Amino acid sequence: MPNRIRRLLGGGWLWVSGLAATLLLGWYLAQQLAEPPLPTGIVFANGRIDAVAIDISANIGGRIGAIAVEEGQSVSAGQVLVNMDTQQLEAQLREFRAQLQRGRIARSVAESGVVQAKAEFTATRAVVAQRQTELNASQRRFDRSEQLARTNAISQQVLDDDRARMEGASAALDAARAQVAAAEAGMATARARIVDADAVIEAADATIQRIQVDINDSTLRAPRSGRIQYLVAQPGEVVAGGGRVLNLIDLADVYMTFFLPTAQAGRLRLGAEARIVLDTAPGVVVPATVSFISDLAQFTPRTVETADERQGLMFRVRARIAPELLLKYSDYVKPGLPGVAYVRLESASEWPQRLATGLLE
Repeated sequence: MPNRIRRLLGGGWLWVSGLAATLLLGWYLAQQLAEPPLPTGIVFANGRIDAVAIDISANIGGRIGAIAVEEGQSVSAGQVLVNMDTQQLEAQLREFRAQLQRGRIARSVAESGVVQAKAEFTATRAVVAQRQTELNASQRRFDRSEQLARTNAISQQVLDDDRARMEGASAALDAARAQVAAAEAGMATARARIVDADAVIEAADATIQRIQVDINDSTLRAPRSGRIQYLVAQPGEVVAGGGRVLNLIDLADVYMTFFLPTAQAGRLRLGAEARIVLDTAPGVVVPATVSFISDLAQFTPRTVETADERQGLMFRVRARIAPELLLKYSDYVKPGLPGVAYVRLESASEWPQRLATGLLE
């Protein structure tokens, strides 16, 4: 019996020894695989890659004619993305072009009317001069006849005839002057027709330009290079003015969004150096720069009354990747990918070797 007990005790001791050795080995491996502590002045936080998103919208309401791109497709600045149906706009364009032509014809006619009115005005002034001369001659004739009638050198009939001629010449002069006034009014009317025709031409031309702008805006182009994220509408659908058709992300403006507590965010400055390591590429370190620090806390408790609660506030931060670096890391950096952002709170702090180069060691 004592031998059996000794055997049981001996087996238990071996089991305990094996468990201790396993735990010791696990602790050693954990220490070896654990990430070394960061130097003072460098902190990290989990985040996600984001990019500037641009909504491509219709300037005016209408029906979508064709969409020339697909979701996920890369596009360059100025590339045609969507063609809106412009049949109604083109019909309006033809209508106002016809009005423009009518206005030009009306102006040409009005110009001819001005020339004619000027000619009539000149002619009537010549008639006035002629009638004035005739009146002067008849006036002198009557004056002589009147003097001769006093000495009975001429008959009363001759005097009466000369008076009638004078009065007729005076009436003819008044009529000629009235014709001059009428011709002058006709000239003013002809000039007014030119002004009216110019107004019609200007209004038609302005409308044509507006419609042409609307037609040009009906071709939706990429404002910058990027990638189509998703389509909001499909060909044949009718969208209102300002209605979204698709969404474009600018791959030249990419950043990681993450959150830091009050103590760290308060020491962080804009332009501080950062490093980004993505979960999908743990061996690649992407340099970045702090481009945004929120002035409003996130995850704010219902009440903030103590210093500990204030330290629990979190501030949103963005670390932007330079456009020239995006070309180098384009295979790794994609919007939506999670990762870790490391930021340097103090310029004197040195990056550890694993974060100082482009490849983790």
